[in-house]
Amino acid sequence: MDTVVTLHVWRVPRRALPAVLGRMAVDRGRLRREPGVRFAKLLGTGTGEGFGPGDVDATRWAALTVWDDPARIARSAVLSRWDAAATGRARLDLRGIASRGTWVGHAPFDASPAADGGGMVLALTRARLRPTRAATFWRAVPPVAASLRDAPGLLARFGIGEAPIGWQGTVSVWRRAADLVGFAYRQPEHRAVIVRTARAGWYAEELFARFAVRGVTGDREVLGWNETTRSEPA
Repeated sequence: MDTVVTLHVWRVPRRALPAVLGRMAVDRGRLRREPGVRFAKLLGTGTGEGFGPGDVDATRWAALTVWDDPARIARSAVLSRWDAAATGRARLDLRGIASRGTWVGHAPFDASPAADGGGMVLALTRARLRPTRAATFWRAVPPVAASLRDAPGLLARFGIGEAPIGWQGTVSVWRRAADLVGFAYRQPEHRAVIVRTARAGWYAEELFARFAVRGVTGDREVLGWNETTRSEPA
């Protein structure tokens, strides 16, 4: 049976932050141990404008899960508790198109180009920074983030992280794969960072994955959705 990847995103009231931090501490292990879960990460989020404590959005949290048995998603006690505590929630159902790299030593995502049905795609990046390279990485981020803001075909984007500093990534949702490719390889600031990455040695570990979006349910505003964005010319 093919695995299913789900991304759950929640908006919580700021007054609930102490309880949320406690829930993050205990639910990480609980979610990984639930039946049917192959891989799971509870994550903080940010605006995607930069990385580090200044970019943190303390009212939005996320879970990325890989399921061997999709029927168990609705029976997840951990996810149900987060849903009940949230003031807004969204879920994306994903199928892997491509993935390279590792996340804490594992390659968590099954991927096949055949999963791309020509519709929406989600791009996920995740990296663990080398402490001695962090400052140069942070200086390189703002021009790319600024150019991403108005990228054709971009529907949503935000930062994700396992910790405020050093463990971070991005999620971006695109109207079609051509829009993502157009930004990644034709946008000058992003292309320059791609070239610089290998030379600078920023990352101790990195992962890049692309998914077909099979469904979006819930409140898309939690994702920062922008339905009016236009695609790249064909």
